[in-house]
Amino acid sequence: MNYRHAYHAGNFADVLKHAVLALVIEHLKAKPAPFRVIDTHAGRGRYDLGGSEARKTGEWLDGIGRLIGPDAEPLPSGIETLLKPYLEAVGPLERDQAPVYPGSPALALALMRDQDRLVANELHPEDRAALQVEIGGDTRAKVLGIDGWQALKALLPPKERRGVILVDPPFEEPGEFERLLQGLEAAVARFATGVYLLWYPAKDGASVGVFRRRLADKSYPKLLCVELAIAGPGERDGLAATGLVILNPPFRLEAQLRVLVPFLVTRLGKGKGAHCSIDRLTD
Repeated sequence: MNYRHAYHAGNFADVLKHAVLALVIEHLKAKPAPFRVIDTHAGRGRYDLGGSEARKTGEWLDGIGRLIGPDAEPLPSGIETLLKPYLEAVGPLERDQAPVYPGSPALALALMRDQDRLVANELHPEDRAALQVEIGGDTRAKVLGIDGWQALKALLPPKERRGVILVDPPFEEPGEFERLLQGLEAAVARFATGVYLLWYPAKDGASVGVFRRRLADKSYPKLLCVELAIAGPGERDGLAATGLVILNPPFRLEAQLRVLVPFLVTRLGKGKGAHCSIDRLTD
């Protein structure tokens, strides 16, 4: 699978991933102590939804566009409350402006406080240069350019001893599920109390099933898996389902997701097979 993010920025997978990231950051902000956000595969930092890549797929129109686009229906009050940090970080998507969508580093910075810190790592030289331009001037942020899996080990534990680690690989090469498993195991050995968010595309049900079973076999305490499918098999070309593994989910996050994710099915679903699942892989 080729997941060069400029083609997919703001799609349904981004909505799930970034809404959860925003909720986690809000939970971390409930305490005055500083925390660190580590983004191992950070991308460009911000994406032009009017650019050639985004126009080629138009995926954002069926993602963030259905939440706050010019033609989006009003959000129910409870959902609006849950999504408020995320949507305020994204900003308006107006007809008469060139819409842009923040990648996870820019979104995190929009939500972080003065005392919090971000390390954004991106190996691709062109994307890293764009990321440096986007966030390099912020004293809270540091941009690195090493392999994402090396970064996952090298940057832990953070000196703050609090934080969220987002692992969002491009899934351009075989073996990414295995690297996710190995990377998480190595990371937890260094920083067991961190909140980990592991993103994956759910295109191959067999591979996803093996991945989930192997995660459960690790017996990590507090391991949650959230999946969102906007269509069933054969109902849509391209990516139609995505997943997010959450290790050490903050208190109340599961309850919030049990309200939010079913709503995303109804708002973003494109086929009769649209569905979601929220499972505790370990308890």
